[in-house]
Amino acid sequence: MAPSAVETITVPVVNPTKRTHFGAYKELAPTQFDPEAEAGKKGFKGAKYANYLPTWNPEQKYPALQPFEHYEHGKDADTTFPNLLPKDFAKVTHLTPSIGTEVSGIQLSSLSNAGKDELARFVAERKVVAFRGQDFADLPIEKALEFGGYFGRHHIHPTSGLPEGFPEVHLVHRGAGDRSAEEFFASRTSSVAWHSDVSYEQQPPGTTFLYILDKPETGGDTLFVDAVEAYNRLSPLFQERLHGLKATHSGIEQVNAAAARGSIKRRDPVVNEHPLVRTHPATGEKALYINPQFTRDIVGLKKEESDALLKFLYDHLAYGADFQARVKWEEGTVVVWDNRVTQHSALVDWKSGQRRHLARITPQAERPFETPFESK
Repeated sequence: MAPSAVETITVPVVNPTKRTHFGAYKELAPTQFDPEAEAGKKGFKGAKYANYLPTWNPEQKYPALQPFEHYEHGKDADTTFPNLLPKDFAKVTHLTPSIGTEVSGIQLSSLSNAGKDELARFVAERKVVAFRGQDFADLPIEKALEFGGYFGRHHIHPTSGLPEGFPEVHLVHRGAGDRSAEEFFASRTSSVAWHSDVSYEQQPPGTTFLYILDKPETGGDTLFVDAVEAYNRLSPLFQERLHGLKATHSGIEQVNAAAARGSIKRRDPVVNEHPLVRTHPATGEKALYINPQFTRDIVGLKKEESDALLKFLYDHLAYGADFQARVKWEEGTVVVWDNRVTQHSALVDWKSGQRRHLARITPQAERPFETPFESK
């Protein structure tokens, strides 16, 4: 396939809470280092994993990402999953028929390469899998990165906080006693913000890892939606019309919102075009690949036409409770999902002021591609 155009744009800072198209800006986490993290804040505990506390270095700059050849390990997997899910040890519970599984009794960090291949395929099939009782958070950070690097080139986020010395780790952190969400809800009714991570990149993420470090007693769950099933629910005539269309995905607003909060910019933002219907290289499944956080318009349509079609698709994904799953975080949980065939949203629904702290390893995958429409 010919590479899609990459555009680097500098634009004025915008209000980070401004509604862009049909979604709220997703980066709700504060950008300041938590001064109470080490000793704890009155009435709260200090961070359990201080080595994962976020830092922002304004001197940290990276060049534009260059294309790379991605190898999809899920294509090599034994689809009976003997190395990933040995029958004598693994307990597997499906959360819904199409999306979401919980697995206990196995340790991801001990997987062989064959087991990692099966992990990539199993996650592509089940869309999101919560592995309980894992040791990821207790591993040296470089070991966690070594594991994640098997699945693709590590993505370095342009604006987010990172553990000192490890720019490949994206942190999600709301510190103890943080009440900033209350300001957000002064102007918004919900924290739901569906997205596929950094879809504006030329080669967005594939198999993705998020592991819990600290959590509130209740709340802070993560929602996932199955973009394959969302595509399958559409009529064949509508599916056919979507094929061949491309949409622009923009990283500009994310960088501007970070700048408005006084945060940093490690790379200039980019805009890329991706097909509305994306094919997974291992399963061959087709998925809707647009999201209200980063998609801006459909190429070749007038604004009113593009807005109407995107709004229908966004609503279709958001209202599809019968092809969504809700993952509850437990200590020792690693959630693995495939960004190519899902969207997700964190929930900011707890008012206890307790810390919510997670780390994400985000291997990039292939440039999104589309295979021809097939009527069923």
